[in-house]
Amino acid sequence: MENHYLYILYSPKHDKYYIGETNDILQRIQTHNSTDRNTFTAKYRPWEIVALFEIKNRSIARQCERFIKKQKSKKFIEKIVAGEVFSQEHILAQLVRVPMPRIRVNLRE
Repeated sequence: MENHYLYILYSPKHDKYYIGETNDILQRIQTHNSTDRNTFTAKYRPWEIVALFEIKNRSIARQCERFIKKQKSKKFIEKIVAGEVFSQEHILAQLVRVPMPRIRVNLRE
């Protein structure tokens, strides 16, 4: 089974967060920081990854992404980034944080 990830990016220059999901984290973050397309992430570069979670499958990753985005809350995102633990009944209890040293990508390319 293919690994899938939910990620949270942060733009220190603009104090903005972005939540996404992917099965190829290195390629996805590189795209956020270098695309020529007119996207939300292109407007607020450079992005830094502040949280990465491994998830069982894409369906669950998308559910978690939608849930976080629906909260429309910077404070809620900051709680996730800080490592707040959610109860077993909570959809975000399925998130398994990936230690940041395992990520080898230069986000400032």
